Amino acid sequence: MTIFNEIKPEEFEQSPFKMIGKDWMLITAEKEGKQNTMTASWGGFGVMWAKNVAYIVIRPQRFTKEFIDQSDTFSLTFFDESFRKTLSYLGAKSGRDEDKIGKSNLTVLHADGIPLFEEANIAILCKKLYAQEYKPECFIAQDLNEKWYLDKDHHTLYIAEVTKILVKK
Repeated sequence: MTIFNEIKPEEFEQSPFKMIGKDWMLITAEKEGKQNTMTASWGGFGVMWAKNVAYIVIRPQRFTKEFIDQSDTFSLTFFDESFRKTLSYLGAKSGRDEDKIGKSNLTVLHADGIPLFEEANIAILCKKLYAQEYKPECFIAQDLNEKWYLDKDHHTLYIAEVTKILVKK
């Protein structure tokens, strides 16, 4: 993994609001030797249970959810703007229907047994700690439930320990 340097979480100075909300990320996991990925623009980073964590949310119909649920680990990868079309494609297509990673021309690498992409600028390796489905009755701001969950396809929230942050050399 010589194309990446590991940095400590305290040294990571990127804005999660820009990285996730504006630039997007790929959530990638592996099951039975196969990888699947999805584009995401919701999630975050913080501290929970005295651990550095990332949190992601995945809707039940997403194929990647099966991979996340079957694995203890996953990666979050971030790319420069030249990959915007690739990220759009990976968010629009399902790995159920085609080999979208193969068609994306991204190169899968592994670090600590976790899949990530060689072309990424940043890879954050995560180990799952907690998962819980969003419930309609738990929304304090009911307008959010009404706006984002018309099909009653509530996300599952995953909180994961950040085990490693890798940045492109």
